[in-house]
Amino acid sequence: MAAQNTLRKPIQGTSVIWHAIIAAKKNGEFVVPGFGKLVKQKRKARTGINPKTQQKIKIPAKTVIKFRVFKVAKDAILGAKK
Repeated sequence: MAAQNTLRKPIQGTSVIWHAIIAAKKNGEFVVPGFGKLVKQKRKARTGINPKTQQKIKIPAKTVIKFRVFKVAKDAILGAKK
């Protein structure tokens, strides 16, 4: 029984993360108070290279989600710049 309780906490944590990602995709951004925010960003189409065959390939444009750390959290982790 104890093993089941410890497994539920990480699963619940990932559930919160997935809900945050879904909210960011829907609204354009999701704020994690005191830590940072998830923001929706568009990537342009570009040309890449297949490493196995060295052939040029077209990579289509797409929308991705990026995490931006707040300055307060960054300074707390890395130390403030002087």
